[in-house]
Amino acid sequence: MLPSESRLRRREDFATAVRRGRRVGRPLLVVHLYQGGATAEPANPHSAGGSFLPARAGFVVSKAVGVAVVRNRVKRRLRHLVAERIGHLPAGSLIVVRALPSAAEAQYVDLARDLDSALRKLSASSPTGAGQ
Repeated sequence: MLPSESRLRRREDFATAVRRGRRVGRPLLVVHLYQGGATAEPANPHSAGGSFLPARAGFVVSKAVGVAVVRNRVKRRLRHLVAERIGHLPAGSLIVVRALPSAAEAQYVDLARDLDSALRKLSASSPTGAGQ
């Protein structure tokens, strides 16, 4: 399960990751990553009072993916996958994972493969490089 302090909840955080972050698309999902750093972001009301912000993740699963049961299953799978990988992201990072309609029929291993591929590509490119 994704810890509470590692979850994106505010609309502004989602917008920052999507608008200012880098994006990588895969057949099942699109991953937006913003590496603003621990001090570049405003104070986080959800933080435990420490001087650094942990990497935080949010998920977008629209009605195009399927009915509520299918959307919730996709979201649960993505949350579990990101929880295993969030510790490898730089502190202060914002990550938004948007599921595409093809994720509805995808197996867990396929979602994991696409997420790993996207994260590898995002980590290989420079933080200040041209957007993708």
